[in-house]
Amino acid sequence: MTRELLASLDEAFDRRSWHGTNLRGSIRGLDPATAARRPKPGRHNIWELVVHAAYWKYDVRRRLTGEKPGSFALAGSNFWRRPTLKLEGRGLSPGHAKEWKRDVALLGAEHKRLRAAVEAFPKSRWGRTVPGKPGTFAWMVRGVAAHDLYHAGQIQLLKRF
Repeated sequence: MTRELLASLDEAFDRRSWHGTNLRGSIRGLDPATAARRPKPGRHNIWELVVHAAYWKYDVRRRLTGEKPGSFALAGSNFWRRPTLKLEGRGLSPGHAKEWKRDVALLGAEHKRLRAAVEAFPKSRWGRTVPGKPGTFAWMVRGVAAHDLYHAGQIQLLKRF
């Protein structure tokens, strides 16, 4: 089971698979201005989706390892406001490129940490229910892989706007 879960995580994040673009592929080569474009007021931009995906990789890892909440790299949970490109011609500051790279690196680092937690997770526990959740540990890992794919598709659409 561990091998299959790792394959699902990797195909959804950064390995070739039959479904098309994965999450890492959806942001490859993306500049901060494109990542910061908000499709409509009140909607999330690509940059916010990247940090959101990093957070949920952290959350699943934390549940696998038994780590207490509150150790994510950023204060808060789920969604963080990120720079927004002003559509009236004003761009982002040079510092935003560094921030974008930092957040993309956070996503990659959280994926690596999640993979390590899945590899180390006792095989005998995959079928057990996650405390506070309605499904098993295996269900939760499959879910975070699906989460990556959902947002990869969303990002692909946002890039076309």
